Amino acid sequence: MRGMKSSRLYYGWVVVGIVFLTLLVSAAINSVPSVLMLPLEKEFGWDRSAVSGAISIRILLYGLMGPFAAAFMARYGVRKIMVISMLLLIVSLSLTPIMTSIWQMTLLWGIMVGIGTGSLANVLGVTIAGRWFVTHKGLVIGMLTASAATGQLLFLPLLAKLTEDIGWRTAVYTVVGVLAVLTPIVGIWMRNHPYDVGASALGTTEVVKPVPFTGNLFFTPIQTLLSAARSGTFWLLAGTFFFCGFSTNGLIGTHLIPACGDYGIPLVTAAGLLSLMGLFDLVGTTLSGWLSDRFDSRWLLFWYYGLRGLSLIFLPYALGMGYMQLTVFAVFYGLDWIATVPPTAKLASDTFGKEKAGMIFGWVVVAHQAGASLAAYEAGLLRVWLGSYTVPFVMSGFLCLLAALMALRIRRARAAAIQVAS
Repeated sequence: MRGMKSSRLYYGWVVVGIVFLTLLVSAAINSVPSVLMLPLEKEFGWDRSAVSGAISIRILLYGLMGPFAAAFMARYGVRKIMVISMLLLIVSLSLTPIMTSIWQMTLLWGIMVGIGTGSLANVLGVTIAGRWFVTHKGLVIGMLTASAATGQLLFLPLLAKLTEDIGWRTAVYTVVGVLAVLTPIVGIWMRNHPYDVGASALGTTEVVKPVPFTGNLFFTPIQTLLSAARSGTFWLLAGTFFFCGFSTNGLIGTHLIPACGDYGIPLVTAAGLLSLMGLFDLVGTTLSGWLSDRFDSRWLLFWYYGLRGLSLIFLPYALGMGYMQLTVFAVFYGLDWIATVPPTAKLASDTFGKEKAGMIFGWVVVAHQAGASLAAYEAGLLRVWLGSYTVPFVMSGFLCLLAALMALRIRRARAAAIQVAS
């Protein structure tokens, strides 16, 4: 303890590094179904809408776990929940190569992976930022959010190359190996709270003992939701985040590679486009966290959603025009991939307070994943019906333009807090 306290490096940055890597790998797991969709369709003859249905369940549970994961972290500690979640993922991924039917895909990837990755999601990053940082909080949220999105995209070329050259089972076992290395790192060096190392939150000088969680693990998140639901700000945050999920991991994260396949673009090349998005997302989302510490988050959301909408409307044309246009889309869209998280999380924290921010933002993420889940299934269904992805891409673009206008309707934090208290 004394060594940690006297160290020049604030231990919160070590915690951020561990969580960054964990979210990176968790997000990589979320990218696996995108790579597997075509090989599973070819090997087992599974309909694309059926595979999309299993993926949509995983996406929905990924969000639904958020507020409950925040409660479990408050009761049992962040480290313990992280380790348990990672062990669950190791088990579910290890069983994946021996599956032979779609119900097994739904169980392993819809339910088990959904629960595991849902406990290692954006709520984890918000919880860490709220506990360890007063200054640089927006920047930390931006970094951890970027890792969650960037990991999904950066791992895609490797997984796609392994799938194409050796087989999809090898790609899955590779992710299991990475998890097996990371899990003991979390178990040994992760800490739950600054108090554990005798430190204060960065930006303060007082060492504060964490407040014990006294509520019910299942009812407290629901009670928090009912309280937040009285605020119009909550519904606007949830509504805009619904459209965020609808236009990112549910649509592009799941269906861009199959859409590229429709135009004869090789698997590895398509995965490379998503990887390029990931690189620019790391820049864009980290910068968004920095901006959210300095500018009105509502206007940031307006520009993020508006520009994303325009890029999605452009995407069907880019697919038919060539690699140069797709590269322009990848760069432009990547900068905005999930830059909406830092300002949304900051608005939630400023409005509802840091004690409730984790659970309330968790419910906002539920809306995000509900939108993503709907988009994952809807886009696959429309592709089967219409023979292309043009309609879901363009429709999602116009919904983003609507979200941009909704963002401007969000109350300032003080006014929203008065509304909740009244």
